[in-house]
This record gives sequence, C-alpha cells and structure tokens, in this order.
Amino acid sequence: MNPNPPNDPVDQPIHTRIWRETPEAANPFAARAAHCHGYDVYGELVGRASWAEMMLLLWRGERPAPADARLLEALAVALANAGPRDPAVHAAMCGAVGGSPAAACLMAALGVGAGRLAGGQEVALAMQAWQRCGTDAAAWQSMLARPAAEAESIWPAAEHAPGFEAHGERCAGIVVQALAALAAISPGSRLRWLQAHRETLEAAAGRPLAMAGVAAAALADLQLDAAQADMLWLLLRLPGAAAHALEQRLAYKRFPFFAHEITDEHA
Repeated sequence: MNPNPPNDPVDQPIHTRIWRETPEAANPFAARAAHCHGYDVYGELVGRASWAEMMLLLWRGERPAPADARLLEALAVALANAGPRDPAVHAAMCGAVGGSPAAACLMAALGVGAGRLAGGQEVALAMQAWQRCGTDAAAWQSMLARPAAEAESIWPAAEHAPGFEAHGERCAGIVVQALAALAAISPGSRLRWLQAHRETLEAAAGRPLAMAGVAAAALADLQLDAAQADMLWLLLRLPGAAAHALEQRLAYKRFPFFAHEITDEHA
C-alpha cells in the first residue's frame, strides 16, 4: 500500500528539463543536491560561475561562451536603472511613498513596464522584427514604412515602431552610448549592424532609436527569442525600480516630481 495519498507532493514527479534535485533522505522536501542542465549548482557553479553565465545556462540550456556572458553583463548594467522619469520606476516609487510593501512596489514596476510603450511587449515585438528582417536594410525599411497587421492580442495596438521612441526628434545620448559599448563587445552581428544603419532606420521609422531597440538587438545577438526577451527586459530593469522605491519609502515630502506642491497645511 502506498503510504502517501495520491495528491501528496512527495509522490508526484517533477517534470522540468531545467532543474533536477536529489532529495535529502530524511526530508524529501529539501534538496541535497541541485543540478541545472546537468551542472551541479552548489557543488560546481557557486563561487565559480558569474550571474550572467547562470542566467544564460538557465535560459539557453547550455554553458555560454565568455563573450556571450560578457554581453549580458554589460546589457544588465545598461538596463539596471531607467531613472525616475521611466513609468515603471515611477510606479514603484509611487507605491513606496505610500508605504506599500516591497512586493507591491516591484509588481507595480512590472505591471507598468510590461506593455508596448518602453515595456516588455515592445522588446518582444522588436525581437520579432529582427527575426523577420535580420540584417536586410531593405526589409527593415519596408517593414517600418508599412507595419504588418498585428495578431489579436490582449495588448493595445502599438502606436509607434517597436524599438523606437514614442516621442523625441533625435536619439538620446545614453542610447547612442549604450549601442556603441554593446556593439563593441557583441559576438553577434546585429548590434554592429544596428549601429551602422541606425540613422537610416530612424529615418524610415520617423522616430529615434530607443533603449528597447538596443536591448532587442543585444538579446537577438544572444540567440534568445521574443518571449525570453520580454522576460529579461522586465527582470533586468527591476534593480533601479527597487533602489528608487527604497529611497522614496515613507518620504513623500522628498518625492522628486511634486515636492514644491506638498505643504503641511492638511497634515
């Protein structure tokens, strides 16, 4: 007779190609060893592998080349903090200034930063454009001039070419700098091609390149797909949202946008 009920988690196999755990003999809910795509995480990787190497191992299922890990590390630095003007960061700050817990602040940043305006969905659409057009300048110009009809989605239709600014007349300085730095170390061809053809693409789109477009090219060079790019964009931008939320915690008089309008009249 099976001592465990049918729905007991101890009796249920775990199906995942990513992770394999060996349970402790005295406690099947605790792991004695954990392997990620065949690598012993706590016996081989901790203290030896970098954060970027672990991320790429998780997402691609194989040990990354040093150049790939270096590119992801550089991209993570470029995206770590979008600054308080960014809607996702601003959302986290708004949560913190009212005393919301950490999870609520981060969820606010994720929710606001998930869509098609400098959000994860915009990066996913830009990745799809790379998949369709590659490094064919004519294909990009045609696509930007006559965007294809989007498939039915829960998201509102994009109002600008994905990967390009919704506003502005010239490419922001930090976008130009990030593109140059990433293109210089990328093992792929898309970032360098984007750097060489940026102005041509901007003319076709009628808008300047955005950081989302740079990130999409970098993630395409890392051989990730659109769904993975969506996730990573959200993840890599959380550190800045968290830092600004911590700064604003219960300090409404120092909120950077409206401090001059806050008085003690109704305190």
